[in-house]
This record gives sequence, C-alpha cells and structure tokens, in this order.
Amino acid sequence: MLVAGWFSFELMGASAGDLLARDLVIAWLHEAGIAHDVAVAAPFSDGIDWRTTDPAAYTHVIFVCGPFGNGPPVDLFIEHFAGSRLIGINLTMLQPLEEWNPFETLIERDSSRTERPDLVLLSNAPRVPVVGLVLIDAQPEYAADKRVDVEAVIRGLIADNPMAVVDIDTRLDVNRHGLRTAAEVESLIARMDVVITTRLHGTVLAVKHGVPVIAIDAVAGGAKIARQVRALGWPIAFGAEDLTPAALRQAFAFCLTSEARALARRCRRDAVTRLSSVKRQFLDALRDA
Repeated sequence: MLVAGWFSFELMGASAGDLLARDLVIAWLHEAGIAHDVAVAAPFSDGIDWRTTDPAAYTHVIFVCGPFGNGPPVDLFIEHFAGSRLIGINLTMLQPLEEWNPFETLIERDSSRTERPDLVLLSNAPRVPVVGLVLIDAQPEYAADKRVDVEAVIRGLIADNPMAVVDIDTRLDVNRHGLRTAAEVESLIARMDVVITTRLHGTVLAVKHGVPVIAIDAVAGGAKIARQVRALGWPIAFGAEDLTPAALRQAFAFCLTSEARALARRCRRDAVTRLSSVKRQFLDALRDA
C-alpha cells in the first residue's frame, strides 16, 4: 500500500494540513497493522519517490488531502499506478463526480455529491513552543569592536529544537514585519511561550507579561540589558562572552517550565512595587521646578 498526496510532488504547495492529514492516515494504517510506504518529494525526505517505484508492488494507492483534478501531474500519477486500486481521502474534487472520478473508493472532503469536515480536526500532532525572537540590529551608540555577534548561537538552538519562531521587531519608525504600534508589538510578545532577545524592551515586555525570556546582552562586557535584568531580578541572562550552545539549551529548557513562568510573574510584581514611587517623584520634581 502506498500513501501519497501533494507532499509527493515538488513545488506543488504541500501544506501543513496535507501533512497532518497524511500523518493521521498513516497512524490509522499502523493501528490496523497494514504495511505501507509513503511517497514524498523534496524538500521532504521521509519516504520514497513514487516515480521510481514498481507499481505492481502496490495493490492500493491512497491519495490524501487537497484539491484533486484531472490534469498534470495527477494524470501521470494515475497512469503510473493504473493497475492499483485508488483510494481518495479528504480531497476536494475539482470536477463533478459524474464527469470524472478515478477512485475506487472516495471519502472526499467535498465534491458534487457531499461535504465533510476536514480530517485535520482528528489529527493529534504534538504542540511545539511558540518562541518570540526579538533581535537588535546595529547599535551605533557602542563601539563596533565592543559588539559580539551572538545570532549564530541563537540560530543553532532554533535549528536543533522543535519550535515555531515569530520574528518580532520592536522598532516602529521602520518595522521589518509590518507592526505599526507599540500595542501590536506588546500583544505579540505577551502571547509567546518564550522570548529570546538581544533587545532591552524585548526583555522588559516579556517579564511584564509573565513570559520567560532569555535576555542576551550582545555588547562585550555588558551594557543596558545586563543592568536591566539585574534591576528586574531576572536570572536567565547572558553576556555575549558567556553564551554557549550548551548554556542556551539549558536556559531554553528552563524557560519552558511552569517554574519559569511563575518566576517571571514574581519579577514583574517586584518591579512594579519598586516603581510605585516614580510617578510621585516625577510630579514633585515638576512642581519644585
């Protein structure tokens, strides 16, 4: 038995939904004890190339998820497996079934005869952390020879761990990701599971909303971020000289814990308490001027 879909063809728009539906069908086959192969194409590598298969090796070929119509590359696929029983599942049939239906068994998502909820509603893919990445560009206020590039270490952590990364730019005069207001920036940071940042306000806004943050002062010897984390009492912080892949992995693992979230909330409460007199001091200074 062969499982195929748009993930079996290069540059045909295979989506997260296609892969979730595929993995659900594969799980059903595993549960039923049915041996199967999976056809994939670049960039996916966890299967075989259907074009090089012996079609006689497959009594059944299952096409999973997405739109399905009579044309390339579907026509070549069907021709290759002309001797196999075709099963379609979670498909949107582009032609009326009375005009064209190549499947012996069709459990479609929608067609000229019926509509069903998408199979992805039944999928059980594991959730991954949503990580805000808040990185600073050049810091002209610091001498160039005092800055240490830490981005390679951060990118290494991202490459080696499952996570959904959201790039967040706190700069608003020119914003790389289309954010327009401070409220939009803050709302994004507040919704993260973890924040990794080389920006001071990336650190502060994360702690403000109880989000564990890995604060990295990229200026050699430490500067305003190092001073701010001391003021906040937030311990998950690195100077550029201290940042290693192993240390970053350990910090990231801690930031995923409930203990880290509780600590961030406590730091926020303590900081607000320390700031409680600032408004009065400011207004008193104006009155005395």
